[in-house]
Formats: sequence, structure tokens, C-alpha cells
Amino acid sequence: MALPPLLHLQDITLTLGGKPLLEGAGFAVGKGERVCLVGRNGSGKSTLLKIAAGIIQPDAGSVFLQPGASLRYLPQEPDLSAYATTADYVAAQIDDPSMEWRTAPMLDALGLTGQESTAHLSGGETRRCAIAGVLAAAPDILLLDEPTNHLDMPTIEWLERELLSLGSAMVMISHDRRLLSTLSRSVVWLDRGITRRLDEGFDRFESWREEVLEQEERDAHKLDRQIAREEDWMRYGVTARRKRNVRRVRELAALRTARREAVRATGTVTLNAQSAATSSRLVAVAENVNKTWGEKHVIHDLNLRVLRGDRLGIVGANGAGKTTLLRLLTGGDQPDSGTVTLGPSLSMVTLDQQRRSLNPERTLAETLTDGGGDMVQIGDEKRHVIGYMKDFLFRPEQARTPVSALSGGERGRLMLACALAKPSNLLILDEPTNDLDLETLDILQDMLCNYNGTVLLVSHDRDFLDRIATSVLAADGTGAWIEYAGGYSDMLIQRGLQPLETSQTVPTSEPSKPREQPAKQVARKLSYKDQFALDNLPKEMEKLEAKAAAHRASMADPDLYSKDPKAFTKHSTELQKIEEKLAECEEKWLELEMKREALLSE
Repeated sequence: MALPPLLHLQDITLTLGGKPLLEGAGFAVGKGERVCLVGRNGSGKSTLLKIAAGIIQPDAGSVFLQPGASLRYLPQEPDLSAYATTADYVAAQIDDPSMEWRTAPMLDALGLTGQESTAHLSGGETRRCAIAGVLAAAPDILLLDEPTNHLDMPTIEWLERELLSLGSAMVMISHDRRLLSTLSRSVVWLDRGITRRLDEGFDRFESWREEVLEQEERDAHKLDRQIAREEDWMRYGVTARRKRNVRRVRELAALRTARREAVRATGTVTLNAQSAATSSRLVAVAENVNKTWGEKHVIHDLNLRVLRGDRLGIVGANGAGKTTLLRLLTGGDQPDSGTVTLGPSLSMVTLDQQRRSLNPERTLAETLTDGGGDMVQIGDEKRHVIGYMKDFLFRPEQARTPVSALSGGERGRLMLACALAKPSNLLILDEPTNDLDLETLDILQDMLCNYNGTVLLVSHDRDFLDRIATSVLAADGTGAWIEYAGGYSDMLIQRGLQPLETSQTVPTSEPSKPREQPAKQVARKLSYKDQFALDNLPKEMEKLEAKAAAHRASMADPDLYSKDPKAFTKHSTELQKIEEKLAECEEKWLELEMKREALLSE
């Protein structure tokens, strides 16, 4: 007998601002299960996790937590203000006093002493302290909302190993494909207010999602053809010429409603970088470069050549000097010794992780137009701001929304929209993947792969580096920086290490050869039998509809059953048979019509 779930959300409904966000959503997680919750930015993932944690109450639906089960929730933006020090916070998360010894080693593993004042923590320190708290508690259920945000690569890899060793059930939201691929055993996909579950790991999710969406498109196409046939009947059917049948009118309205709802996910991001004139072959040359911060040598004797078309990934622990290195390579800072030479004709566009260029007081439209009316300058062309906003999944009514009111994901998309509107041949990307959903990441990756210029990229996203980088420049912790050919996984292999999980690695520099498809054997036209059926089925359906109408007319007599029960039963039985036959004919007609269209399109 299967054990009951530790946590079960069922038929969760929630409306925010007059618009339904969740409509019958839910998930269940059992002992030791590891589930990832995925979906577009704004689809309600964090809200659903907050409902699971008991922070938000749904409008309808049920939340079941097994009695006695312990649960800990890691929010995107932890609030530690109620505690004086980091040690106080972590100790407060541990229910069993005999386990408080876990506080100090957990904080130490995450680079904290326990004496830090919670009032003066950076975003990364706050995140690490909150992670220490949920891990030290070792609960039955862990709810994790973007656990890798603000973490550097070594900490992400440590967290991955720690989560794998825990026996806790987990539900996690993350844009880090490698983390999801390594940890997940099931996927819950939140899309348009509802949830679908795949009881396989994240590696299978994206192909499964495409299968689901393709089936929706086939169903929508089938519905389109049925609508077309219904409209044709309404205009030209024999019965319609005499009197429009009310039932058919209602059915057509229902079909149209279903078609409106059978729409693939709400929009897609359109990313196109505007190319400037081609830069020189040598973009940047660093020779014997040194840079110190106080007594710390962050860059020691660096020699590097960045060529046109390179996609250089820069990795290292927080504080290793990644952003400083970017500034040196782009002329934003000067070395203590050595030289950095930039090539001529460089047009740089920078996307920084703090998003300092965004003015929180400006509206979305003012940010895109630089306060200059309703048009956005994109390269040599101008576009209306509403149309450009839609390319990045913003709704027209958000045009007057202040930047301060946007979510983290929306601010990330706004930064991309601003950056990609400017002509460039050198893109400087400092943690561009923060807060972006998986679909937007896919399109950003495609755009960068097709970009004609040079890319300097700082990222802690291992999968993103594997897909984008032609080489990786890694800090060794002593100030030395070593360049490795290929992506992040290639770097690990060259160092003699094995990636924890490589199934998601897709180096863009060596695209896999597509499998050869067997030649299709396609008929040029329908067979005689199919064509005959297609031509004659509408006539047969009209006859069946007329017979059905006659039986309905007889049964409309309110006294028929009392006067002649046998006649009523006969009409009812015949009507059922006719409607079943009519449904078969409609299905066959749709099948043949779709087959005919497919042959015409090939």
C-alpha cells in the first residue's frame, strides 16, 4: 500500500489583481522525493510554494501537511532582521536542541563565522545564512525558491552535494538546469494556472513539454477544422437555410471558447542583438597585468588575448575579482602594472548584475525610450514602445509601471531589452541569467550563439557556460587566471575532474550531428476511397442531423411519455444511435480533412 504524501496541495485557486493566477493547481511530495517546480516567470511558482509553506492562503483548494512532519522554506529574499547574528538565525531554525551543534559547521561551510550582524549582510551572505538555516534543521520537507541566486560556483557545487546527501523531501524552483538535472526525480510544470506532473528527472522535461504543447496544437488544429465545418453548416446547410438549430449555435459558441483557451503558452521572448560595424580582429590584449585590493592579489601576471568572435566565460568564487577583470578588459579600470590594449572600433554594451542602470522611479516605457516619447531606437530603426515591450513578454498595460514595481525576472528582461536595442560588437554580460526563466534563457542562448560580435561573460550557471563559452577563464584563488578551451565541463575535465552531472551539457562549439530521418513515403493525393468519403460525409451528416431533429421534435411533446412510453423509448434509443453515428462521421471527416491539408502542404 502506497504511503500518504508528506505534503499535498490540491485544486489550489488564487486570484491576484482580478486575474486568476492559479486555477486548480497542486502537487504532492512523498518521503525522500525530489521535485522541481518549473514554469514561466510570473506563472505563480513562488506563490504556489508560499501556499505550500502556509505563508499565503489560497482562495480555494486544500493544503495537507502530514501531522508531525517538519517543513522549512527558503524564500528568494530571506528576512533575517528578527535575529542579531547569523548564528542566532540558524540556531532558531533547529527544533531539536540536541542538534544545535550543526549551527557552527554549517555556517563555516558557507563561509560565515556566525558572528556577522544580520543588519549588515550582503545579498549573497543573507542567502548563505538562510541556506545554512534550512539545511541545519534537516526537515522532512524542504521548499527551496531559487537556492543558487547570489551564490558563486564553489558554493553551488557544495550545495548540490549537500542536498544530494539529505534524506529530506524537496520541492525546488530554480533556473539552474544543472542543479535541476542532478537533483530532480520528478517535475511539476505550472503553466497557465494549472499543473502537470512528469515522474522523471528534469533531463526529460523539455522534450516532454514540447510533446504536450505539440499535442495541444494538434487538438487546436482539429478544433479549428471542426469550427470551420460548423460555420460552413451554419451558412450553407439545408437545415440552416430553413431554421438555425439552437443546439448547433450553442455548440459553435462552445467550440470558439475552447479554441480561445487552447492557446500555446502566453507569448515568447524575441531577442535580437543589434550588430554594429565589425571590430578589429584583436578585441583586447592583456600583458603581464597585475591588480591588488589592499593586500590581496586578485590578478597576478595575466596574459590574455581576446579575439573577435570569442565567447569568453569568466568563473571564480565570490571575491575572486571577476567583475574587476571585466572592467580591466573593457577599459573601465586600470591595472596596477602591465598593459591592457583595446582594439579600435569597439561598440560595447554592458549588462551588469546589479542593474544599476535602471532608474526605479522611471516607468517601463520611459526606460526603454530614454524618456523620449513612444518610440524605441533599435539600431537604425524605430519601433513603437508597446510593440517592443511585447517582444520581451511585457503587457501593454505595464508601460506606465514603475521599474521599482517589477519583479526580479521582469527587471532582468527589461535590462536585456535596453541592452539589445543598442548596436554593439562587444557584449559584456555580468550574471545575465539571474531571475530569467528557462524559456528566456533558451532564447538568450540562441541569440548569443548567433551574435556576430564578441562576448565577455561572467556566470555561475554551468549549463549556460557549456552552451555559450568557447573558452573559460578561471581563477585559482591565488590571483592567477587560467584559460581553458571549451565550456565549464570541458574545464573540469582538463583539470582532471569529472562533472557531477553532464547529461545536460551541450557545447555549442561542437553541435551534434542530426540523425538522418528515413525518407517519407507520402502519397500525392488521397486515395479514391478516402476522397469519396470526404466528398460524401457532409451529405450523410446532413441526413443524420435531419433524422435527429425529427426525433427531438417528437420527444419535445411533454405528454409523449405518459401517452406512449414505448414510442418515447424508441425515439430516445434511435436518437442516441443517430448521435453516435453522427459523431463517428464528424470524426472521420475531420481526420480526412486534416490528411488532405497535410498532403497539400508537402
